[in-house]
Parts: sequence; C-alpha cells; structure tokens
Amino acid sequence: MEGHVLALAGGVGGAKLVRGLSQVLAPEQLTVVVNTADDFEHLGLSVSPDLDSVMYALAGLNDTERGWGLTGETWRFMHALGRLDAPTWFSLGDQDLATHVVRTEMLRNGATLSEVTQHLAKVLGIEHPVFPMSDQAVRTMVQTTDGPLEFQRYFVQHQCAPEVTGFQFVGAAEAKMSPGLAAALTRADLSAVIICPSNPFISIDPMLAIAGVRSALLNTSAPCVAVTPIVGGNAIKGPAAKMLSELGLSQSAEGIVEHYGDLLDGFLADEQDRHSLGFDGALDLKFDNTLMKSDEDRQRVARAALAQAQRLATL
Repeated sequence: MEGHVLALAGGVGGAKLVRGLSQVLAPEQLTVVVNTADDFEHLGLSVSPDLDSVMYALAGLNDTERGWGLTGETWRFMHALGRLDAPTWFSLGDQDLATHVVRTEMLRNGATLSEVTQHLAKVLGIEHPVFPMSDQAVRTMVQTTDGPLEFQRYFVQHQCAPEVTGFQFVGAAEAKMSPGLAAALTRADLSAVIICPSNPFISIDPMLAIAGVRSALLNTSAPCVAVTPIVGGNAIKGPAAKMLSELGLSQSAEGIVEHYGDLLDGFLADEQDRHSLGFDGALDLKFDNTLMKSDEDRQRVARAALAQAQRLATL
C-alpha cells in the first residue's frame, strides 16, 4: 500500500491486527497508537496493559493462548505476595514485572510515556513506531448500576460483572495528543486510518476524547476503516458485546457501526454476518474471515482492511 497508515489499537484484538499490519507494511509505512486509559498505578508501579499487549505482540513475545502477557510466564512474585497477604487481584507475571519496573523508573526520572515506549520498543527489537495516545494521564471510569468503578477494578477485580451505564475519561479534556499521534494525523502522505478490532468503548473512545483527535479523523482525506470486534453477535474476547447490550445498542456488528457513526468510511465485518448486516448510506461494507488465530490469519485480515482503505481512497 502506498502512503502511510495509522492504526488505532487497544486490547487483545488490537494487538493481533497490529501484528498482522506490521508483517505486511514496512516500518516507515505504519504508525501504531495505543490506548492508555487502562493504565493505572499498582503496587507502586506504572502499568500500561494495552501498550504492553501491543509491544509483546509486535516482538513475538506474547502468550497467544492466554491472550495477554508474555509467553512462558511464571508467577512466583504473585505467590509470594499472597503469602504476605498483599493484593493479588491483578496479576503481574515475573517477566512482565520487569517492564513495569523499567517504565516506572523512567517516568520517575522525567521521561515521557512516549519516550519510555520508544525505549521499550527498541530494546524488544520492534522496528515499527509505537506511541501512547497521550503523554498525560487519561483514566477510564466505568459508570455502573453499582456506582463508578476504576477500569481495572471493573475489568479484572469484578470480571466485568456490573451493568454498564456509561463511561468517563478522566483527564481527557486536559490531555494532548502524543507527539506520535499528532504527527501521524498531519502527515501529507497519510493514506489510511485503521481502527483495530478493539473494544470501541474502552479502547478507542478514550483516544477520540482527547482534544482534536475526532475532528482530525473526520477532516482527513484518508479513509477510516474499522475492523469488527463482534462476530455473530459475540465479542471474540472481552466485554464489548455485553456493553453494547447494556448501553441499548444492537449486540452485533451493526451496533459497532452505529456507535462510530460518521467517523467511518468503511467497515470490515466477518463472513458469518454477511446475511444479517445491511447499512444504509455511504458506508462501505466488506466481509472476510476476521478470526485471527495465526500469523497467516492476522496478515490476511490486515491485507483485507488495507485493500478496502486503498479502494476507498481512489473513489
């Protein structure tokens, strides 16, 4: 594909497609921007779950069976915490712990999150540029029928059980785009924006809440194509389908499109939904097998999304 591609990602689905995009695009053709509203302080450490999932996937170090964390991970640190009656609701693997220690120390010494991420990517052997959405803290608060919950409390401690009524992205109004995101959105050769199959409410919406991001995406001439995180009415992983239902949207790929609205020029849905989806208006709808179980699958979906964007760019 000619030109430059901006991928917006978060979570396991986002990491999978980013891996595929990195295998079909050269480093100079791709910028990856990752949600950081899931970040939090835990046991004195700065934890960035989505950034780490994307970096581990790009480095080929992620645990593909579990869907998160590092392959070959061990848990002696967590077992020791349990013996000391310390909080164990959020698991930190022994290898993963090193990432959080380095990030925390660099931030404490004055580095920005972008600088930390560039360092970690470099030492992990990642050639494609990866950036956080912002260097300022943005934190997702999940509004539920049980009251507001910090995202990781909702997601991990409560296992997404409370009924969701909405979201608040604390700090988004004051946060600025990271230098990497700002630069990608203003590139003269930006040819496509790919919204990865990430949860739209908790992975993509926090990025859109940062001043200037949504308007820049709406105003760019580059087509914006989203890949569905919903197949056959269910999320491949995570609470996206549950959230759609609780927020009064269709628990389907149509609900995702309805949520993104005029942000999208194209939508890549799964073959399973070919006979159940139909959108009015100008949205370009394509179908493919969007399940990504192998690198071959990830490359296939990446090529399908890029081909759709490239075709839209010529219309």
